[in-house]
Amino acid sequence: MPVLNTRDSTQLFYHDWGTGSPVVLLGAAMMNSRMWESQACQLVKNGLRCVMYDRRGCGRSDWPWDGYDYDTLADDLAQLLDHLDLREVTLVGYAVGGGEAVRYLARNGDDRVARLALVSSTTPILGRRTDHPDGVDTAVLAATIDALERDFARWTSELAGPFFGGAGGTTEGALSSERTELLVRIALDASPRAAAEIYRTLFTADLRADTSAVKLPTLVIHGEADVAAPIELCGRRTAQLVSGSTFVCYENAAHGLFATHADRLSRDLLAFVGAHRR
Repeated sequence: MPVLNTRDSTQLFYHDWGTGSPVVLLGAAMMNSRMWESQACQLVKNGLRCVMYDRRGCGRSDWPWDGYDYDTLADDLAQLLDHLDLREVTLVGYAVGGGEAVRYLARNGDDRVARLALVSSTTPILGRRTDHPDGVDTAVLAATIDALERDFARWTSELAGPFFGGAGGTTEGALSSERTELLVRIALDASPRAAAEIYRTLFTADLRADTSAVKLPTLVIHGEADVAAPIELCGRRTAQLVSGSTFVCYENAAHGLFATHADRLSRDLLAFVGAHRR
């Protein structure tokens, strides 16, 4: 099993598929690298190299008690890129993975990264602050963590509706029941402690400066009906902050685009890589 031993002795499991220009895929919250199976297969079939890893606290990686802040998560990413000596990378950050990506660039620069895609990203800032009054109320975070810690399995199962179906809260027509059940099981293969702390990070972090500092060709993809990372709060503002970025709205789509719009997302990522190859 391919693993990276980080500087704090956390083992991170990763996949390294294919050859060619590298694409590094960063997943959503507690989801491990299996969430990317559809996109990774299509990217590799089209001549790209895909690297995916299970974030600390998730899947087959170690489950440490601490280390779920953006600095540590970005350092994990940096160590993997160094370990594999990846260059000219297309970095794809999904949800909290978008925060990891922009924090990585802020801490390490773009010597190894050629282009950035932010999908359903929680950047630039989600929670309410004095200078961000239209953010999500902190009571939502408290209620989320309370429900998660009280019954992780139930909370994760109930999350599937809005995650894949939006405000209507249903996955009917979007995903088969079998596919939904599999994705819930993948999400449950994470430490409840990690899930709570990752949610705390994505909700409370202010990434406006990190996002504004991005100078790479950037694609921002967001679902119009995303209730986890509302499009006006996250997707559109992220695109506004990244100079010259391309913004793509998936009409009537919720947060889980990697599953509900798997083929379209694969096509858009392939087109983005092809358009910006040096």
